[in-house]
Amino acid sequence: YSEVIQRVGDARLRIYLYHIPQVSQVPLSLALIERLLGAYPGTIAGIKDSSGDWNSVRALLDRFAPRGFAVFPGNEALLLAAMRGGGAGCISATANVNPAAIGELYRGWQRPDANEQQAGLDALRAALLKYPMIAALKALVAHFARDEAWTRLRPPLVTLSAGDRAALLASLPAGFSIAGL
Repeated sequence: YSEVIQRVGDARLRIYLYHIPQVSQVPLSLALIERLLGAYPGTIAGIKDSSGDWNSVRALLDRFAPRGFAVFPGNEALLLAAMRGGGAGCISATANVNPAAIGELYRGWQRPDANEQQAGLDALRAALLKYPMIAALKALVAHFARDEAWTRLRPPLVTLSAGDRAALLASLPAGFSIAGL
């Protein structure tokens, strides 16, 4: 990071770390983040934690959020808990098909119905997680846009079968649609 930060040489630079150890095979430790924050205060601005581990997100929130370090869980299943712990929101693939509901919970996480809103987000995510995520998201867009071109994927990704698409659509929460499509 130091070489990039020094080469850019601009106080406006903000870097957001990406913690996805199941893909990178290299977890970002709290000690490493602490060192980066000490060396580059203000430049190291936050993190997306896609570990899927609430304990990891909670540790980041507890240790760094009070200093203004933005913590974003990598999916909306942790959104409400993260907001209650000082989180900055979430960065989730499902925001591509459910932005309004995710945004509503983000803005209204302190409302009395926040738990029910979170349950609604969880229901959609549970339906999607039965299938490869990108293929499932593209199948939804294709369905609601009435445009099969959306189902195309590049290898090694594989399009959902017609049966899986039908099962996915049947498992969607009642009334679900993609706004604008």
